[in-house]
Amino acid sequence: MKEIKVKCISDNIEDNCLEDASNLLDSFNKNKIQYEPWPGLQWKPKVSFAIAHNSSNIFLKYFVEEKHIRAINHSTNSPVYEDSCVEFFISFDEGATYYNIEINCIGTALVGYGSSKNDRQLLETALVDNLKRKSITTSNNGEGFIWHLTLVIPSSIFIHSPIQKLKGLRCKANFYKCGDLLPEPHFMTWSNIIADIPNFHLPIFFGRLIFE
Repeated sequence: MKEIKVKCISDNIEDNCLEDASNLLDSFNKNKIQYEPWPGLQWKPKVSFAIAHNSSNIFLKYFVEEKHIRAINHSTNSPVYEDSCVEFFISFDEGATYYNIEINCIGTALVGYGSSKNDRQLLETALVDNLKRKSITTSNNGEGFIWHLTLVIPSSIFIHSPIQKLKGLRCKANFYKCGDLLPEPHFMTWSNIIADIPNFHLPIFFGRLIFE
């Protein structure tokens, strides 16, 4: 099982300061999202992420380079996975249930909770909007696009899980990059998945997060 020790940065950053979080995560080790369980791409996106916490928030930054970009969805809980999208799935009960946090390249978010792909519910818009987001996109000399997305995820968004503090928790999680309706659809993962068809909703293949 893949594993990340999530560093506590409580002395370095305030709860909701996106700029500070973004700058600090730039200096962290990057974890690659490089598995392509359902191959077929001629040009594979380059994707990595850095993660930290301060016991009450998760700080997460994605670094993406891809050939095509799509940003059609602007409303909370719209199908952002059809766009240029990154995702973070996390379980606090060893995979029995999990939260899926999906955000496209312009910061539109979808957040759900449940036990499987077909047994889940979307969180209320007001709760999802508590996610702090910062997205920057640039072109890459006409050869593609580079975009970075920084998230501050408050533990209060995990309303179905009795979390008093993140520090000391051991969780299961996975990180993804997708784009269902891009000219070259893709489904990439941090912890590899073995399945016949694209499906990120398989907690049996989640890796481990240890919040220091």
